[in-house]
Order: sequence, then structure tokens, then C-alpha cells
Amino acid sequence: MDLSDDLGDDLLDDEEPAVTSGIDGSWTWAWEQGGVHGLDERILSHVSVGTEAVVLHYNEKPMHWFKYAVGGEIIVDFHTLQAIEPAGQDPAKLDDVMRPLGLIPGQVAPLHSVLALVENAFDIRLRQPDDVDDERWSGRLLPLPD
Repeated sequence: MDLSDDLGDDLLDDEEPAVTSGIDGSWTWAWEQGGVHGLDERILSHVSVGTEAVVLHYNEKPMHWFKYAVGGEIIVDFHTLQAIEPAGQDPAKLDDVMRPLGLIPGQVAPLHSVLALVENAFDIRLRQPDDVDDERWSGRLLPLPD
């Protein structure tokens, strides 16, 4: 089943985006289509209370935006629109994994290096479902509060 069958033109609504979720190993993931709710620090902080959370955002600019949060705090935060400048509570926390991938502060990120970071640092495998008919929970998110 394709979400566009149910949502049509509303699938990529940036105010109330559609989200699909699943489980991969020890991680629960959510794929947000058409919105940026996952990048909102209020949401990411809340989701990471008592655990950790990773956000990987991609858009057509092209750029990736990466955020890593633990216990309600944003630990590492950077994007690849220009030379990366990690921010957060401990921006060097992932340096040992980032540097071998070419993710070096002040330098432009190599293509796909952020995808490799997510896989290497967290063992999150970004892959297609094993079966086209794999069951996935999905729904529409409410607009972000001001």
C-alpha cells in the first residue's frame, strides 16, 4: 500500500505531514514526509527523555540535517548546506565516528556521509522494507504549536 493512495495531494502537507513508523533492531523509527516536525527541538527534546533520539532530514537543496539528543538535551546538531559546524551540548561527542567519514568542522560534508554516520554511530540501517506488504503504522501529525 502506498500512502498516496490514502492521502493523495495531502501527503506532502508541511503543516500536518504524514508519518510512518517501524522498528529496526533496537531502534523505533519514524519517517516524516513533507514536514520538519522531527527537527523541532521541543519535540526532539521530549522524545529523547529517558532515551536517545536521532534525526536525519533530507531535502532537495540538497542537504542533510542531523540531530542527536539524549535525555532531553540536543547533543550534536549540524546540517550540510555549507561547511558543517556542529552545535549542541557536546558537539564533539561523535568526532571519532564523524572524522573518518569526512565530517570535519569547517569543511563541506562528502556526499552520503551523514547516512554513513547514522549507520556507523548508531547501527541504524536505512533500508527498504523486506516485503512490499510489510505492515507499517502511519498517521498525520498535528501542526506544530507556535
